[in-house]
Amino acid sequence: MQGEYAEDAALSGAVHAAQRGDEAAFRIVFRTVHPRLLGYVRSLVGDGDAEDVTSEAWLQIARDLGSFSGDADHFRGWAARIARNRALDHVRMRSRRPVAGGDETELADRPAASDTAEEAIEALGTGRTMAFIARLPRDYAEVVVLRVIMGLDAKRTAEVLGKSPGAVRTAAHRGLKQLTALIERPQEEGDVPPGEGQQPGGVTQSAARTLKEM
Repeated sequence: MQGEYAEDAALSGAVHAAQRGDEAAFRIVFRTVHPRLLGYVRSLVGDGDAEDVTSEAWLQIARDLGSFSGDADHFRGWAARIARNRALDHVRMRSRRPVAGGDETELADRPAASDTAEEAIEALGTGRTMAFIARLPRDYAEVVVLRVIMGLDAKRTAEVLGKSPGAVRTAAHRGLKQLTALIERPQEEGDVPPGEGQQPGGVTQSAARTLKEM
């Protein structure tokens, strides 16, 4: 948890410095937030367009940074909301449904200790995590991405999606339950191939336990 607090403090400081025009600080903000933001956008528009849409989101983030107010947690939520709007604009413009998430159906709780989610991502790898999440129903996938990949709490996730925290918690609980079932079931044709030290379902035992605890 100390590492998480230190990262949040560093991000908060970088955001405030970037608002004062410090370009080096903005690069720190970008390097810290971009990988997770890209993963979130990828869950909405797919691999092919994720880089372009995320770049558009960063242009708006840079343009509107002066109007932002808050700490690191607020910033991640603010950035996610901008990215979501850019992604949904892109989907509407292309008359294409999102790959996962992005609809307005019922969209829920990461544990108070976020290290369990971080352990799951570390065990699976972000790419493998996203491959499993993409197989969830859209109304669960977006919440899981915001909670697990972006690291937002239920309140911040609810603000991004325009939902109630209760609906977010419910969707997260159901989505993580389905995610656990996906990674634990026997491998089928087309499933993510298992790697060294993994169970037949393509996930380490520690990752399976972690997701159950969530």
